[in-house]
Amino acid sequence: QVQLVESGGGLVQAGGSLRLSCAASGRTFSSYAMGWFRQAPGKEREFVAAISRRGGGTYYADSVKGRFTISRDGARNTVYLQMNSLKPEDTAIYYCQARIATVVPTDPVDYDYWGQGNQVTVSS
Repeated sequence: QVQLVESGGGLVQAGGSLRLSCAASGRTFSSYAMGWFRQAPGKEREFVAAISRRGGGTYYADSVKGRFTISRDGARNTVYLQMNSLKPEDTAIYYCQARIATVVPTDPVDYDYWGQGNQVTVSS
């Protein structure tokens, strides 16, 4: 069992930056593949970025590649999503998700745990 607590969302102008954090409880953080997903109003939850258990592999949606960076800190049991050059279409609720796995899923239904969500709003 793991609990995920997200922070760092908010309102930013287009072109700005935000960093999301996701703190995980428990002592087995290194067993979890971690992912960030987002859901805009009226749309399905979509993949944003994911990182393997020990951080050696990172994966991104085409829409955020080159602008977003996912990373993890094992000492802090935390995964981050650095978001640069934000666009209005990045506006959504962002969710941190976790799964005990050696592979890194990009489908949200393949994850076992998720946080409460964090609103990111990008104004034009």
